[in-house]
Amino acid sequence: MTTPETLTAQMLHVMAKPIGPICNLDCEYCYYLHKEDLYPKNKSWRMTSETLETYIQQYIEAQPAGPEEVTFAWQGGEPTLLGLDFFKRIVELEKKHARPGQKIANALQTNGVLLDEEWVEFFKKEGFLIGLSVDGPAELHDRYRYDKKGNGTFDAVLKAMKLLQQYQVEFNALVVVNRENSSHGRRVYSYLRDNGIEFMQFIPIVERRGIGVHPEDELEEGQQVHAWDHLVSSRSVVPEQYGRFLCEIFDEWVKRDVGKVFVQVFDQALAAWLDLEPSLCVFRKQCGRALAIEHNGDLYSCDHFVEPEYKLGNIHELPIIELANSQRQLDFGRDKETTLPQYCLDCEVRFACNGECPKNRFIDTPTGEAGLNYLCGGYRMFFNHIDPLMKQMATELKANRPAANVMQQFRKKKTPASKSTPAGRSPSARTPLRQVGRNDPCPCGSGRKFKKCCGVR
Repeated sequence: MTTPETLTAQMLHVMAKPIGPICNLDCEYCYYLHKEDLYPKNKSWRMTSETLETYIQQYIEAQPAGPEEVTFAWQGGEPTLLGLDFFKRIVELEKKHARPGQKIANALQTNGVLLDEEWVEFFKKEGFLIGLSVDGPAELHDRYRYDKKGNGTFDAVLKAMKLLQQYQVEFNALVVVNRENSSHGRRVYSYLRDNGIEFMQFIPIVERRGIGVHPEDELEEGQQVHAWDHLVSSRSVVPEQYGRFLCEIFDEWVKRDVGKVFVQVFDQALAAWLDLEPSLCVFRKQCGRALAIEHNGDLYSCDHFVEPEYKLGNIHELPIIELANSQRQLDFGRDKETTLPQYCLDCEVRFACNGECPKNRFIDTPTGEAGLNYLCGGYRMFFNHIDPLMKQMATELKANRPAANVMQQFRKKKTPASKSTPAGRSPSARTPLRQVGRNDPCPCGSGRKFKKCCGVR
């Protein structure tokens, strides 16, 4: 029998869209702008005070009991369009509904255009973690990220970056990897690192044709440039190029930056080599614990599945805890594992990849079985490439030594990817990791608490 206790056994993550898809930019590759079509009669996209408080209260109640830290994630669209007072009200409501001894954290994803000293002072005071969208140096960033007048946004983003650094606000750089910048992996990484950015996320853009949401859905005669162009837009990253992009960055990172610069996909990979469940939903065996809520309280299965068929309900009618633990949502999460084709089940890097995100599983395997991930070739290249050094880092951590020791070994003799031994966790890497407490530093070396890194449940 389902009880409130069993329903709250796992941490739940919701990506909140308090302004829906409304944005002050017109980025060519944005997957969320067309979500306006879901609410054609809308006159206001601003989350009401009632919905905001209902969401905050229910989200806290949906988390496991005890003084655990609860993190709210705010995105859009562009959330700063709501104004600073909106977020001051958020903090007030969080304090009002927090359990005794419970810490509340906030993460906000922004394009940075509207950030000024007042904003960053607030972020610093309230401990917000900021995700700043930046696709590399100016000419790469401005290729697809421009405002409503078609002007590039790099200068505004650079200004925001410097402000965040000046006020010592913790932030991540979120890089959308596209057809243009994917050929410049080392350059993108070096630019961010040399500008003092210590935390980076690389998100591959995959825009599938023929589903009625992208301007390039219909491929004109003579338009195809790459073999994949009949399936994806010309902005979408090419699988093998994405793999080379990650390999280039890894090789640069492992020379000098282990323990200094933290790249999300590398942290997730190291967790897999340590026999830990990756915290990022796309690399977990099952998903379904990372949902999305729209401005009006509609709750969806996932940020990438905000579509009518994946709407679970509205929080004004049923609480988040019931919607998130409905059989429909549980099936959605399990399908990530149960629908893997045999090609994936037999793959040497399945333990690290787990088929990646279901939204990208739209090509056939070499034997004609449906459901292979479009990015398979890239991920397989990347995970095999990093395997020898990941095994070494895992060995260091098992012995309670820093993973950064691998840099010394790399400098002495670069370790080539093994051709005789398939990628995977070596016997030494399978040795159980010492017991790590939820509030201990994460053994991957990210500098964050275990519960906020590889130990996310």
